[in-house]
Amino acid sequence: MSLLDDLKAIEEQALIDLENADSLETLEQIRIAITGKRGSLTAAMKMMGRLVPEERPVVGKLANEVRANVEAALATRKLELEKAKLAARIDAEAVDVTLPGRYLPQGTQHLINQIREEIEDIFVSLGYTVEDGPYVETTWYNFTALNAPEDHPSRSSKDTFYVVDNAPEGKEGHVLGESDVLLRTQTSGVQVHTMEEKKPPIYMICPGTVFRPDTADANHLSQFTQVEGLVVDEGITFGDLKGTLDHFCREIFGAERATRYRPHFFPFTEPSCEVDVSCGVCHGAGCRFCKNTGWLEILGCGMVDPNVFQFCGIDPERYTGFAFGIGVERVAALRYDLPDLRMLMTGDMRFLRQF
Repeated sequence: MSLLDDLKAIEEQALIDLENADSLETLEQIRIAITGKRGSLTAAMKMMGRLVPEERPVVGKLANEVRANVEAALATRKLELEKAKLAARIDAEAVDVTLPGRYLPQGTQHLINQIREEIEDIFVSLGYTVEDGPYVETTWYNFTALNAPEDHPSRSSKDTFYVVDNAPEGKEGHVLGESDVLLRTQTSGVQVHTMEEKKPPIYMICPGTVFRPDTADANHLSQFTQVEGLVVDEGITFGDLKGTLDHFCREIFGAERATRYRPHFFPFTEPSCEVDVSCGVCHGAGCRFCKNTGWLEILGCGMVDPNVFQFCGIDPERYTGFAFGIGVERVAALRYDLPDLRMLMTGDMRFLRQF
């Protein structure tokens, strides 16, 4: 019977092909070729309808046996190939624990963060607290409460980033307009918040990012880091201010560095002064770095103006205090003789790895 012979031939060839299959993809192709809709075994079984009734039981029995044998062989070969594939993957991904590990370079903090944390450590060791505040401020906290009049140049849009606001309620109930909300130009607003929320004595610093519409050059950045400090207590004098800042300068620049105080003007302090530190390149003799003066300007400071205390609800007859402001990028530049502040912002690892 030719159909019986065909079925036996299909089984023999299928078993040979399955044995030689070397991948799951090849195995799938063999399955389709044999048991698929157009497969050889499927086509042979469709021929049973043409047989005489006496032949159908014999051929049907054999067809079922062939189909069962082929499917069992398919399942067995598939399991073997899957195990082989898994074993190959395990071998490929195996780790030799006896090999030396790969060296992962240890990262460091950015120089600006290093200097900022060092400044924080110096003042925390003196008993100061570290306060924080919002980047987006109102003119009250950034200027008015700090005794800066409305016609002060720093309040100009040329010196301050003003932002549009959805008219929230401002200080003393007035509605804020477009010109009342800004990116803080100094962290002094945090001092006002602190004086409103806490009672003296206050010993605090407020480090953080500030923003000014300056064109970036060797000495200016539109975004930089500032650390401002405030002391409010009974009996605070200019001598306390000088002793504190002398200690800071020696700690940050070295015990051999001298300081100099020059009269200056700030709206929120009176008297006010600029603090210089002796040049670390020429040691005060005069060179190109210090413009032959022997001194480098480092920070501004002064005794808190009584008007500021009144704005914040502190009795100026009972309390006195001092405030100061330090530019972290400038400290980094003076400490490491950096000729251009923009070097701190480029992300050049050849430069940053030095610190």
